Amino acid sequence: MKTKVLLVLTTLLTMSLYGQRGVRIGYIDMEYILENVSEYQEANTQLSGKVQKWKDEIEKQQAAIDKMRKELLAEKVLLTRELILEREEEITILEKDLQTYQENRFGPQGDLFQQRRLLAQPVQDQVFNAIQEIAASRGYDFVFDKSADLVMLYSDKRHDISDLVLRSINRAATQNARKGPNEIDKFDQEPELTPEAIARKEAIDAKRAEQLEKTEERKAEIAKIQEERLKEVEDRRTEQTKALEEKRQKLLEEREKRKKEYEEKRQKLIEEREAKRKKALEEREKKKDTTETKEN
Repeated sequence: MKTKVLLVLTTLLTMSLYGQRGVRIGYIDMEYILENVSEYQEANTQLSGKVQKWKDEIEKQQAAIDKMRKELLAEKVLLTRELILEREEEITILEKDLQTYQENRFGPQGDLFQQRRLLAQPVQDQVFNAIQEIAASRGYDFVFDKSADLVMLYSDKRHDISDLVLRSINRAATQNARKGPNEIDKFDQEPELTPEAIARKEAIDAKRAEQLEKTEERKAEIAKIQEERLKEVEDRRTEQTKALEEKRQKLLEEREKRKKEYEEKRQKLIEEREAKRKKALEEREKKKDTTETKEN
């Protein structure tokens, strides 16, 4: 705020010195100029594409770390404490590497900051040179930036020299076509790994392969144990089924035997009853004959 006040006071003081001949003031809109400089827009689009690639790479690495965490959680019951600690250490190292990558790309002094500075600086230099030429040729005493922190309560469009600056920049760009690769192309390649990082990565890969082999062996061992237990269960189930079937068959045989005995007893009772009835009839007939004989 103090800087703004000082700038305004300095401007007013200077204007008073030029008061007798009149002061000519112009202004530019840097945001408008940047939006209409094709080189800046093309480079900015290119940068946006690279930023998206960096974000995709970060998401890819994060997904790989998340997958390793899930696998570790699922396989913990199969691993020894030593293997668990090794896997956790591996995940921690990868997380640190990812954090370093994020800092290198998006940190305060990362590639994104550097590339944005590289994008803006050439245009700002061209704007400054164009303003110097226009101010000298057209007699401007002051040229302000409308999009800067300086508050402009009112600005007449006829004092806007942004289009003049743009035409000057475009002429310069036509006369001095850019040669060679884009300034930001050097950031296009992935950062080279240091020997320490390469060695650490190889060690992690080797340890990962060893852990995977041990895990597979443990899985095979557990599968074998489970198969043996399953066979034991099936054998017991078969024996139980066989015993139940034998018991059921025995019960059926006993039931048939009792049924047969019951039928034999019932038939015997019927025969005995029939024999008694016949005997009673015979005795009755005999007694009747005896009575009739006596009467005669």
